[in-house]
Amino acid sequence: MSNMYETKRREYTQGGLRRADLADSPYTQFERWFDQAEAGGVSDPTAMVLATVSPSGQPSQRIVLLKQLDERGFVFFTNYNSRKGRELAATPKASLLFPWQMFERQVKVCGVVEKLDREVSQAYFSSRPRTSQLAAWASPQSDVIASREQLEANYRELEARYSDGDIPTPEHWGGYRLVPNEVEFWQGGAHRLHDCFRYRYENNQWAIDRVGP
Repeated sequence: MSNMYETKRREYTQGGLRRADLADSPYTQFERWFDQAEAGGVSDPTAMVLATVSPSGQPSQRIVLLKQLDERGFVFFTNYNSRKGRELAATPKASLLFPWQMFERQVKVCGVVEKLDREVSQAYFSSRPRTSQLAAWASPQSDVIASREQLEANYRELEARYSDGDIPTPEHWGGYRLVPNEVEFWQGGAHRLHDCFRYRYENNQWAIDRVGP
């Protein structure tokens, strides 16, 4: 096998991060960076890597999209019967990572996960494009399927079934909120001396520490 990966490196030179730059709240700081990522042309700035863990301790990751954010936490929607849904049911803890590489930045969020109220999930589902609503029904997410043709056949059957009316929210589909207890902001720096600050929630307030990159 090739060892070409060993030579793939570059310097991170876009800028530093200092304590004086940070907001007191990680939510405010996240919104600052998100706005800069969006304005700067980052592709899919809401895309985040969600990490869950199986009952045996095997971590698993996939990309989901951030759909809501306030001081209660980070919200995303998915199939409850998927691998991530089953793992969150067994261990309701997770981590998120926003890889905004264009700005040489990462945001990592760790915390506990809770299901959203059914009414909230239904309201969001009804706002989705009709094609996305059908896809939520058509795909047995994380289960083995026979072929691409079977997936498309599922979609066409549902499209015909609901051709004249609203598409109901699947019972197996809905939202989660990750309530953070730790948020890290990482900014690339020259000579691998990156800047990283960690917000930790303790004693009903956020404490901020610089940590080794």
